[in-house]
Amino acid sequence: MPDDVAAARAAAEERSAFSHPPVDPDATASYGDLPDQVVDLYAPRVQVGPGGPVPLVVVLHGGAWRAAHDRRHVTPFADFLARRGFAVASVEYRRGGDTPDTPDTPDTPEGTAGAVGAVGAAGTAPAAGRWPDTFDDVAAALDALPALVREVLPQGDARRTVLVGHSAGGHLALWAAARHLLPADAPWRTDRPAPLRGVVALAPIADLAVADKLDVCGGAARQLLGADDLFEQRRPYADPALLLPTGIATTLVQGRADRVVPQAVAEAYADAAAKAGEVVGLTLLEDVGHFPLIDPVADACAVVAEEIAQLAW
Repeated sequence: MPDDVAAARAAAEERSAFSHPPVDPDATASYGDLPDQVVDLYAPRVQVGPGGPVPLVVVLHGGAWRAAHDRRHVTPFADFLARRGFAVASVEYRRGGDTPDTPDTPDTPEGTAGAVGAVGAAGTAPAAGRWPDTFDDVAAALDALPALVREVLPQGDARRTVLVGHSAGGHLALWAAARHLLPADAPWRTDRPAPLRGVVALAPIADLAVADKLDVCGGAARQLLGADDLFEQRRPYADPALLLPTGIATTLVQGRADRVVPQAVAEAYADAAAKAGEVVGLTLLEDVGHFPLIDPVADACAVVAEEIAQLAW
C-alpha cells in the first residue's frame, strides 16, 4: 500500500476512535489524594451468565504516558465492554508533562486526534511518563481495586479480573502482571503473582528497548525511563520484556497496519516470552492500525472483547 494511502487510513482510524462522546462512569473512586489517582467504574449494562457478580475488566489507557491523553478517550471503550456484560474499572495515573499534582489544579484536557505520536512545534515530543510516579500509581491502583470494587461496584467480581491496556497502557498492564518478578529492591514488587485471570495487551509498547530503537511515539520509552545510563539502569524495573515468565495467561492483539506502535514491538515481547518458556498469544489483525482496537464501531474492537471474554469467563 502506498505510504500516503496508509497514512490517510491511519488518520481516519484515529479520527473515528476519538469521535465518540465521552461516557460518564457510574462512579469514580480515589486510590490516592491526587487528582489523577482515581478509577472510573462502570456497571455491566447486560447480564451474561447465570447471574451474580461478573468478571472485572481493568483498563489502562494509552497515550504514550503523556499528560495530554487521559482516561476520557477510552470511556467509550469502557462503556462498550460494560455493554458486553463486564464490570469495568478504568484507571487514571500520573503521566509526563503538565499532569496535575494538587487537587486545585484543573484536569488536563484530552488530546485530539493525530496527537498521540506527534511532536511539538519545536520538534520535540512532550515528556512521557514520570519516574517513579507513573509506576507508583499503577501499582497503588491495582492494590486498592479489590476493596474499591467491593465497596462501589458490587456487580464486579475482583476474583475474576482481566487486565487490559492499550499502547502505553498495554506496557503498564504487562508490567503490572509481572510485579512478582521485579528486582528485590523494587518498591512495587509483590511476593506472589497477581490474582488475574489474564492480560490482554492491545498494541502494547511491550519491549522498551525495541520501542526505543524504533523511536516509538517520539522517543517516549526513553523519556519514560530517562536518558543515557538511566534507561538501561531502570529497564529491569520497568520493561515487561525483561520480566518473564509471568505465569499469567497473556494475549497480545496487534494490528498489522499499526503505524504508531509497529508489530515488531509485540513480536519482540512474544519472542522473549518464548525464550523464557512461556507461551504468549499473539493475535495479528490484517488491515488494522493502532486505534480500531479501542474504537467501539470497529470490527477489531469486537475481536478484543472476545479475547477478553475467553480469559474472563
